[in-house]
Amino acid sequence: MPTLNDFNFENKKALIRVDFNVPLNNEFMVTDATRIHAAKSTIIKVLEDEGSAILMSHLGRPKGKEDQFSLRHIVEKVIEILGVQVKFVDDCVGEKVAKAVSELDPGEILLLENLRFYEEEKSGDKNFAEQLSNFGDIYVNDAFGTAHRAHASTAIIAEFFPNKKCFGNLLAREIESINKVLNDNEKPVTAILGGAKVSSKIGVIENILDKVDHIIIGGGMTFTFIKALGGSIGSSLVEEDKQELALSILKKAKAKNVEIHLPVDAIITDSFSNDANTKEVDTTQIPDGWMGLDAGSKTAEKFAAVIAKSKTILWNGPLGVFEMENFSKGTIALGNAIAEATANGAFSLVGGGDSVAAVKQFGFEDKVSYVSTGGGAMLEMLEGKTLPGIIAILNE
Repeated sequence: MPTLNDFNFENKKALIRVDFNVPLNNEFMVTDATRIHAAKSTIIKVLEDEGSAILMSHLGRPKGKEDQFSLRHIVEKVIEILGVQVKFVDDCVGEKVAKAVSELDPGEILLLENLRFYEEEKSGDKNFAEQLSNFGDIYVNDAFGTAHRAHASTAIIAEFFPNKKCFGNLLAREIESINKVLNDNEKPVTAILGGAKVSSKIGVIENILDKVDHIIIGGGMTFTFIKALGGSIGSSLVEEDKQELALSILKKAKAKNVEIHLPVDAIITDSFSNDANTKEVDTTQIPDGWMGLDAGSKTAEKFAAVIAKSKTILWNGPLGVFEMENFSKGTIALGNAIAEATANGAFSLVGGGDSVAAVKQFGFEDKVSYVSTGGGAMLEMLEGKTLPGIIAILNE
């Protein structure tokens, strides 16, 4: 796997695809700079080698050139985090950019304008990719969040850098972390799959059945399994047409000696609100008009026991509607169990949208081994898919 350490960037221009697709508030201030922090070590390595860095990214989903999606809004935050001046050019191809690149000295950084101001970026246009490629000597992909997209700057561009392309530190860490869970793992391996729908996780479940020892099911998809097994789930979330699928998953898991752990009790409510009435009941005995929105205390104990004996842990999805305080206890208890197992030597990877948000909200970021920066990309890797942004670097 080609990485930054395979190159000396002295007097070279590194063309780095970063993922600076960060959230902005109404005043265009960055509200979560995680992705900028994540790219820092790659950029600094290039500068320390006495090379220069040309940064490419997208921001949001603009329709043509829209100022609200301009990367100029984030320049100050990037300077603050990197501790180095950052030049900005208000385009990403053309003569203006070529001039800015040619004037860049070793040790300097240039941020290009939003790639998605051009349709050609998303369509994977080869000419557009070639125009971008002219700005660098070595291509570095450090954008895991878009590695599952075959876009001009994430995949197609690599063709123009035979033997002069590599993964940045962030993308290399992402690949290594997922590999550590799925392939080079220490057993027992436990995967926690939460979220609303079985259908959105079926690809992951089928791919990991051969690689894990335990699967903990949580979140809304719990109730599709419970109903399929004959339980009463009241008005809890359910995929009526996926009950056969749920039963087939249980059957396949049993055949492969994988233990599937379902919640045994739930915090239920009579309305989808933090202020509604709640009680704790058996997951198979939820009364009509009530819905399960979190895992109960017996479930928390049961899951903690499984996690305590695990050496490798994947956490993908929360156990309840953690955004509401009264339904966050199951997810917090799970986080505590994973933090404790990690402190005792287990490797823990957190990845996929909502579980990352939960980890940040409840302060578990520094208590797990690795928090992934890519939601969709992470999910596709867990499904066993080959990502265009990764394969483009590996291909000669």
